Amino acid sequence: MADMLVRFWGVRGSVVCPGPATVRYGGNTACVEVRCGERLVIFDAGSGLRQLGHSLAGKSVDADLFLSHCHLDHVWGLPFFEPCYVPDTRLRLWAGNLLPKFTLREVLARLMGDPLFPHGLDLFKAEVEFHDFKCGETLQPHPELTLRTAPLNHPNHATGYRLDYAGRSIAYLTDTEHVAGALDDNVLALAQGVDLMIYDCTYTEEEYPPNAGRGHSTWQQGVRLADAAGAKRLAIFHHDPAHDDATLDRLAREAKAAWPGAIVAAEGLTLRLPLR
Repeated sequence: MADMLVRFWGVRGSVVCPGPATVRYGGNTACVEVRCGERLVIFDAGSGLRQLGHSLAGKSVDADLFLSHCHLDHVWGLPFFEPCYVPDTRLRLWAGNLLPKFTLREVLARLMGDPLFPHGLDLFKAEVEFHDFKCGETLQPHPELTLRTAPLNHPNHATGYRLDYAGRSIAYLTDTEHVAGALDDNVLALAQGVDLMIYDCTYTEEEYPPNAGRGHSTWQQGVRLADAAGAKRLAIFHHDPAHDDATLDRLAREAKAAWPGAIVAAEGLTLRLPLR
């Protein structure tokens, strides 16, 4: 079996939060790189995408970028992704939460259009494709890659993904809100038996009640879901901007004690699947 390499470039939710209190876990918003052999797969285009772009400088880039949804914290890295301005780059962008109201190209043209950004999508020199799909479809962008999708519980809708490659699998499940006392069937289906489950753990259960309805979950619910799905490892992700390094250290200890397979995602964390 081939290995799958996962690297976190942005692990925050809602807003970038740089500063001395977030140095170790990082302050950039959602972006995860996955290497499947020679294939590059990217989940979300938060501000962490800028740093990923720096790492690719001078390299020929051919990538598929899958968006969970198009809220600002998940797309605002795209205009600053250096490969978009390199002519030999091939970038395919995918979204499953917009139809029938919008297309992905329309939404990103708004993001990069007047008066929010100069010159719009015409700035890109790369070959960029826009792919809209209906959430729930199974995607196969390349013969060796399969992505199953399912709707998540989030304002304006969001898409969860399960990526399977050469016997390895990850589930990318961010920006989803749980129902108290229940386990989300869509999340369970995508996370069943995966090597790594990346889950929206914005809040603790103590913090959740005043934030109900905002479309986010807790690390405790992540543990319940990972355990029920038989996931091998849970990455706590989409950290609340108010959670500083000391808070995340504490959550890491509590989550590890509750379920030994839990880890707290940090910028720069690299995992080679299967974990040894």
